[in-house]
Amino acid sequence: MMRLAVVQFRPALHAVHENLEFMVRTASDTDAHMIVFPELATSGYFFLSRDEVRVVAEPLTGPSITALRDVAERMDRVIVVGFPELDGDVVYNSAAIIVPGQEPRAYRKTHLFYKERHCFAEGNSGFFVVNIPRLDCNLGTMICYDWRFPEAARTLALRGADLIVCPSNLVTNVSHISMPSRALENKVYLAVANRTGTETRGDEELLFNGASAIYGFNGQRMAEADDHSDAVLITDIDPAATRKKSFNSINDIFADRRPEFYA
Repeated sequence: MMRLAVVQFRPALHAVHENLEFMVRTASDTDAHMIVFPELATSGYFFLSRDEVRVVAEPLTGPSITALRDVAERMDRVIVVGFPELDGDVVYNSAAIIVPGQEPRAYRKTHLFYKERHCFAEGNSGFFVVNIPRLDCNLGTMICYDWRFPEAARTLALRGADLIVCPSNLVTNVSHISMPSRALENKVYLAVANRTGTETRGDEELLFNGASAIYGFNGQRMAEADDHSDAVLITDIDPAATRKKSFNSINDIFADRRPEFYA
């Protein structure tokens, strides 16, 4: 069994030092094999331009990911965290996948939501799976709005993901409908790390609705936070239990696919 933790909190806009301090402390104190933080957890979310977000963006080798990598190595914990990734002059809405003993990797958000289009480049990493032998876990990552596209979770599942983590800054109230479906239709665990609080720019306010959750491979909700509080959800999962895609003696949700008719 693998112990999975999802952290819900309210990152402050532009406050990289304070946000990182909270995450380093939480990652150190949380007794779990894997810890997932929200989207853009180092920086806050509601940016208005590329120039603004570039001020707080960092490369994958930057100080924030390095500090969390130190915690991961010291505590022997996998950490997934959303951050604005600087690659040359280009900024991506990314998630760092930090595995002890491996070089960190960045998943770059494929589907940009709302005003993110004014601030970030479209992700070019594609969907990939990270094998973590010590945990017997194949980990896939998507970010927030990616969940609206069934192809995202299906691609990760077809590539062998047992667990899909989804760092998020959700402002809509419908993800609880589809997230269990993504787990069920692919027979994978799915962990949503959402944030809470508000961010206001000019006359527009975004309300982030919390309700972080961990779903089992049959779509059941294993743990859920409320819509406004800081929270750490911890659940034991069995990644290997997702790998047989049958649900009765005849049907297998992957073997029964007929992709020649899906175009």
